[in-house]
Amino acid sequence: MGFEFALAWTNASERSGERSRSIRVSGRRHFNLLPAPAAAILLGLGSSAHAQAIPWTSGEFASPWNAQKIFEPSSLPDRTDPETREEIPPEDMPVKKRQHPGYEPIGIRSGSWMFNPSLTAGTFYDSNVFASNTAPRSDIAAVIEPTLRAHSLWGRHGVDLKLDAQSTTYSQFSSLNQTNASLKGNGWLDITKDTMLLGSFQIAHLNEGVGTLTSPANAISPTPYNLMSGDVTLRKEFNRLTTSVGFRTDSYDYGSTRAQDGTIINQDARDGQIYALHSRIDYAISSTLGWFGGVEGNQRDIRGTPGHTLDSQGYRALTGVTVGLSNLVTGEFGAGYVQQRFDDPSIGNIEGPSYRARLTWRPTRLLDVHFNAEQLVTQTTDTSATGVLANAVQLGLDYELRRNIIVSLAGGYENDKFFGQLRKDNVLTSDTRVKYLVNRFAAVSAYYRYTKRDSDVPVFSFDKHLVGMNVTAQF
Repeated sequence: MGFEFALAWTNASERSGERSRSIRVSGRRHFNLLPAPAAAILLGLGSSAHAQAIPWTSGEFASPWNAQKIFEPSSLPDRTDPETREEIPPEDMPVKKRQHPGYEPIGIRSGSWMFNPSLTAGTFYDSNVFASNTAPRSDIAAVIEPTLRAHSLWGRHGVDLKLDAQSTTYSQFSSLNQTNASLKGNGWLDITKDTMLLGSFQIAHLNEGVGTLTSPANAISPTPYNLMSGDVTLRKEFNRLTTSVGFRTDSYDYGSTRAQDGTIINQDARDGQIYALHSRIDYAISSTLGWFGGVEGNQRDIRGTPGHTLDSQGYRALTGVTVGLSNLVTGEFGAGYVQQRFDDPSIGNIEGPSYRARLTWRPTRLLDVHFNAEQLVTQTTDTSATGVLANAVQLGLDYELRRNIIVSLAGGYENDKFFGQLRKDNVLTSDTRVKYLVNRFAAVSAYYRYTKRDSDVPVFSFDKHLVGMNVTAQF
């Protein structure tokens, strides 16, 4: 997680509003399935120009999926008897994850499979579509996104798949038009009572929006790329102790984008693979306190250009505590070390202490307050690659105004220090979202996002306002 390309935010809108569904398998475990299509629909799906290296995320990865997201916070295990354990009522779930009766999608059942189709149509206004610091240009765009989710209903084992596409069409600047498509899924195999094999994959055609951290500075078109990724993880429980070890690979194949003067900016130098070996240990000291340790090593084999290799090797290690004070406060706090060694001496090495903190405070059943702080090393490009040491602090809240109306506010500050060029950036963001569930078949959402990047290199400085609305039909 900590050493992937700075592409993570391409799915940030989807992640930030995920609605989990918990089910009991074989009477002994609860699993968080992938979110129902109704969740992503409610967010600003048209937003393609996130400026941060560290995207906004909130929520916990319940077991067993924290085994693949080793630096994401995980919930403490429920030590009560699974045979007598009661289901958690909606009002005790996090605001964004709860599904009140009458607003959950129905789905279409076929044998031992459940299918959830949805269709989202939306529009948004962007005040600075090219992320320019001298001549901002505005435009209005339309977004349409069909989604189909399928998950198994087997008593043991399980598979969860999601197929979606997203087409964005601009009114004036057709060079910004883009289409994304993705098939992703995960699954688990019960080997024994306490041993599981977890797998996940993604096959996608995606686009980096103009103005993102990895987009060339003078680009006027999104940068298309193909992504193939997969992860296989073995997870074992020993009473209070849970261990995991896994392997992940990500393969990137970049296309070309167009510059302001009409020339083609070739991005083949960014093609390549990232391999990562990861492991995590969790120990439940009590029902309210746990200890964790996670380490991930990576090898990046990136094509680069003649005489300018982009290969690197590195690792990230964190250890800390997981806290769960009933339903009032949950969080995870970790500290450790990060190192990334680039073969190109002009980039050099990036290393030093690292940290990650996630805290959720629920003063009432209607309000969740989230605090995030993190440091990571990633890699970016402005046609030549550099390393980035990013530090971010984020604060947000989710408020249930009514059972079917959720208001979300978020703000963040990020500092990006570049290696390989003389550049430091400061990024400020604010985000306001309102979602209204009409019924279990329809939803409406509206959002406003402000982004401001101040850079030592003026060409990378910009600010923009993004305002949009989405309407969704689901089943």
